[in-house]
Order: sequence, then C-alpha cells, then structure tokens
Amino acid sequence: MLDLASNDYLGLTRDPRVTKAAADAALQWGAGATGSRLVTGTTELHAELEAELAEFCGFPAALVFSTGYAANLGVIAALSGPGTVLITDEHNHASLIDGGRLSRAETVVVPHRDVAAFRDALANRTRKRALVVTDSVFSVDGDLAPLAELAEACRDHGAGLVVDDAHGLGVLGAGGGAALTAGLAGEPDVVVTTTLSKSLGAQGGAVLASERVIAHLIDTARSFIFDTGLAPSAVGAALTALRIIRAEPALPGRARAVARELAQRLADAGLSASTPEAAVVSVRAPSPAEALEWSLRCRAEGVAVGCFRPPSVPDRVSRLRLTARADLTPSEISTAVEVILGSNPASGI
Repeated sequence: MLDLASNDYLGLTRDPRVTKAAADAALQWGAGATGSRLVTGTTELHAELEAELAEFCGFPAALVFSTGYAANLGVIAALSGPGTVLITDEHNHASLIDGGRLSRAETVVVPHRDVAAFRDALANRTRKRALVVTDSVFSVDGDLAPLAELAEACRDHGAGLVVDDAHGLGVLGAGGGAALTAGLAGEPDVVVTTTLSKSLGAQGGAVLASERVIAHLIDTARSFIFDTGLAPSAVGAALTALRIIRAEPALPGRARAVARELAQRLADAGLSASTPEAAVVSVRAPSPAEALEWSLRCRAEGVAVGCFRPPSVPDRVSRLRLTARADLTPSEISTAVEVILGSNPASGI
C-alpha cells in the first residue's frame, strides 16, 4: 500500500536507523517509563531529546509529554484559567479546543487566519489576561497561520501567543518549524507545542518555550504531572529522527516539493486541490459519501489517502487529504496521481 494518508512527512517511521534506536532504547531502559516524569518516568534519553529539540527549534528549553494532545491540554490549561480569554482560530485542532474547555477560560473563536478579527477580539476583551491560540500549519488544508502578524497583534495588546506546530516541525524551513521560520523562536511571549509522531516518525509531544514557562508547566500542567512518561523506545526513536533531520537538511524541502508536485498535477487535471505551504494537499470532494467512496476506491487500487468529512472538518466541506512524504519516488508520485484521478466517482470512470 502506497501511504499518502499518514503524517510520516519525512518517511522516517520505518527508517532502519529510527527503528533500531527504538529497539535499543527499550532494551536499555525498559518497555515503558513506569511512572510519571516527576517520579520514575524521566531517563537520560528524555533530557537529551529535550535539549536537542530546544536547540534545533531555537528555544531555551523544551518539555516532552506522552502525546501532542496531552501537550496541548497541559499548556492551554496551565497558562490560562477563568481570568483569561483565549482567542482561537476557528480551524484549530481539537486538542487546542479541548484544552480551552478544560481551562475554564473565556473563549473567543475568530474567522480563519483573520488577523483583523484577532486584533478586534484582543482590543475589546473583558479579561486582563489573553492568549492567542493557533495552529501553525492547519491539518486539513495545510495552509499557514500568519504568525508574524499575530505576534505583532499580541504585543500591541499585551497578550501571549501559543502555536501548535505539529505539522510544521520537520517540514518548514530547514525543519526547525514555523516559529523559527517566522523569526519568533525563543521569544519569551511565544510558546510552541508540537508532536514527535509526524515528521519525527515516533510518538509523543513536546513544548518549546522559555525556561520560566517550562518550569511553570512542570509544576502545573496536569497532563504532565499525572501522566506516565513517554516510553523510552519512542524517545530514542524521536531523538534519532531529529539527528537525521539535522544531518540531512534537504529532507524538509523535499517533502514540500513533493506536495507542490502532487497539487499541481491534480489541479492541472481539473481537481480542486489546495496550494500547499507545507506537506499537506487537500482535494475537495462533492459530498461526504463521494469522498468516502473516492478514498475506498483509491485504497482498493493500492493508494491510502485520508478522507476528511463532517463533522471532523470545521468548514463542513469534504475532501481527500494527501500526505506528501520526502521519500516518495517520481514513480510513486505518478502512481498516486493516476489512482486518485482514476478513482474519482465524479469522473464516471
């Protein structure tokens, strides 16, 4: 099966170097972390990963969580509360939405990527403290948040900025992610969350921030304090994947190039394909039923594609979601395009 459905953007999940690192870590440290990070769940590997991830992404410090979902829950709740207003993009990931619900903060949802709406919400808020919360690369269509403009709006109105860079790490720039590419890495009023399960091909989540924020999260983020630490095998795999990206800086650009080629060839054939800014290509379908049928036809022909349809998409528009992987060959790209075009229920083929 040709995989265009996962988030393995750099093709590292099955890289022998990464899988060997996972096995070696399990043999040395055990199958699980055995307890929370504050008790028995932190190994030397965790500390190495945090230090190297922070350096790579341009931040003073990092903190590894068991999942990216847990990282978002912990950050939003720990940095806000009933006296805070969260101003969030309407297309944000569910984990950011759920973090807001758990925080009991007031939440204002603004139109997608609308900087003026963010500014208006900041200027007219009724709470003293405010956080702007956004994905960096939106997971459905792969478009980018206007991070530089949002950071400026936050500073004009005394707010913090939280960015979920799950789909930007390993893909944007030389791999350091959205904040680094936008010139915001290391800023004290910017906090970045990310996952280790996409470009790094492993499992887990992380937060990148100032040392002060990381210290605060260690003491207050419930999804860190009361959760079993990330398994050593996942930590070892993620650490090796990170080192591969550093040693092979062409990988992120290759993933973006594959995305552009897929999108262009599908658009040239008459499909409504998004213009990718990272490694996600979205192809719109006429209806939920046709999107599902399209994806099943593709799978029957040996190509796995994502099928996103209501209620999991905020705009209620069904589409196929394609992952551009850095390790796709020209032949595999051609096969994928041919299968997607030939399996389209609307084409009558």
